[in-house]
Amino acid sequence: MQGFVLGFDVGTSGVRALAVDARGQVLGVGSAKLPPTLITGTRREQHPDDWWYGLQAACRALSKQVDLSQARAVALDATSGTILPVDESSNPLAAGRMYDDADTGELPSKIAALAPQESAAHGATSPAARALDWLELSNLHCILHQADWLNRKLGSADFITDENNALKTGYDPIARAWPAWLESLGLPHARLPKVVPVGTPIGKIDAIAASFLGLPAGITLAAGTTDGCATFLASGASRIGEGATALGSTLVLKLLSDRPIFAPQYGIYSHRIGDQWLAGGASNCGGKTLSALFSDEEVVALSATLDIGKPTGLDYYPLPSKGERFPLADAQLAPRLTPRPTDDAVFLQGILEGFATVEKLGYRRLTELGGPKLIAVRHAGGGARNAAWMKLRAQELAVPQTAAWSEEAAAGAARLAWRALGHELKLA
Repeated sequence: MQGFVLGFDVGTSGVRALAVDARGQVLGVGSAKLPPTLITGTRREQHPDDWWYGLQAACRALSKQVDLSQARAVALDATSGTILPVDESSNPLAAGRMYDDADTGELPSKIAALAPQESAAHGATSPAARALDWLELSNLHCILHQADWLNRKLGSADFITDENNALKTGYDPIARAWPAWLESLGLPHARLPKVVPVGTPIGKIDAIAASFLGLPAGITLAAGTTDGCATFLASGASRIGEGATALGSTLVLKLLSDRPIFAPQYGIYSHRIGDQWLAGGASNCGGKTLSALFSDEEVVALSATLDIGKPTGLDYYPLPSKGERFPLADAQLAPRLTPRPTDDAVFLQGILEGFATVEKLGYRRLTELGGPKLIAVRHAGGGARNAAWMKLRAQELAVPQTAAWSEEAAAGAARLAWRALGHELKLA
């Protein structure tokens, strides 16, 4: 299949653009920085025009590596829960309020009284709560997510969102509808976008957008996803029972399931990926613990001396501070990092053993909650460069492990662009 597609990742601090061909080869990467988020107390805002300018700059950078006239389709991911109000012409009526904006007062308690426990709309940063502030705006037509507004700029034929971006605003992914409780809250369905599955063709790149981005007018625009879901798609996982672990400052686990998993006590809810479900959780254990105890240079030097074949028996639960959310839900759980051996290498090995155990417990928890048995794991993040950690993970998980296809969320968006063209990437 000729040509390539573009995947865009619109994050908090920047925009990434990737060109991916039909074999899954990344042909080029362009990036651009975004201005800092405006912070006022618990409010977090960005100007939507900055997102659009960032998209243009990322395209310009990418155009130095590939001929953008050969692009066939586009999809983008953006931060989950970032929203803005628009008029009938999609003009912003206020700054975009970011995913971590907690300036919601008592509104989350009202949502708690109305929404089912398994809804992703709970919490101080609920988009549904933030949306209520805009209902009296003059000329308000729709409340869009960050990705939705950018899709309108690109040429989306309607006010449309995808099932993943809609989730935290209260969308019911099982019924595939905006629920009645949102109306009871005071958020009319008429002010919310139409919801479609990820990877659905939602329009064509219009001539104006094409001229700004250097793309061919009329190529397919696909419904994208959230940044977190895009990162999973970028792992390359596609089979039920495949997991993906991000070995970063925390341990983030995601499992592809044939049924939804909802366990709010563990911060687990499920995103819909077509007829499959993506469930996961995040432990506070991870690189943040290591960085508080060792320098990067010390971790590298000590790791090279470890004897993985000799377990330390230290039984650590290596949290960086009090509190855990997954696979245990205990806000008072204290780090377990004693006794500390006099040999720093043994101490480090005990911590890495603890990480591997927590990861194993995490996937076991997802299975206990109704998910499929783990059959394979893809991994990404800085921890994947530590050979000792990887060997310990292999011992604990006892399933095949491979590196992620890509660590770029934009690559996951590109998978959806190909899907909109009827082509599923075959990723080893």
